[in-house]
Amino acid sequence: MDTTFCDLSLAIAPGIVMTPRAASENLVREAVARIGGRPARVADVGTGSGALAVAIAVAAPEAEVWATDVNATAVRLAAENAERHGVADRVHAVEASLLDGVPTGLDLVVANLPFLPERLRGQTAYDDEPWCAIYAAGDGLGHYRALLDAAEDHLAEGGAIAIQLHRRVHAADRRRLAQLRATVESYADLAA
Repeated sequence: MDTTFCDLSLAIAPGIVMTPRAASENLVREAVARIGGRPARVADVGTGSGALAVAIAVAAPEAEVWATDVNATAVRLAAENAERHGVADRVHAVEASLLDGVPTGLDLVVANLPFLPERLRGQTAYDDEPWCAIYAAGDGLGHYRALLDAAEDHLAEGGAIAIQLHRRVHAADRRRLAQLRATVESYADLAA
């Protein structure tokens, strides 16, 4: 089965990986605006079908992208989509948690990770998606907290991180990670 994302036809696996949504195109636009046409090292964490990684690689031909996911099927799907769009030489699909297996010195980290508390399963508009792509333990924000910790060790001095949370894109350069942490924590009130 296929879907269109950023004007690219992508193979998807409904029920196994999250189907990319139009709101995530804003994350691609943010990424491309930050790296422009220069050579850049990018990580797409929780890649799913590879939609973000492939769209960024297509739009930024000097970017090298690591696409990580803990789901082996997602990693295969991301590699397939990279091959489909001729960017397999620059998109490295890696079965890993967060930034494990990704080199340091990254110019940009992007992520659209699970963010809703598990207790909301069955009560949201995302019930047709794989639960592990949407829901997480506690207040749902643990993956983002862990990613921000890992990003400190992986970002280059001038690097940045851009995340999607509740359909909104939030971004910060390495010096402003504390502000991004505060933004993430502000969503904990929504989970209460």
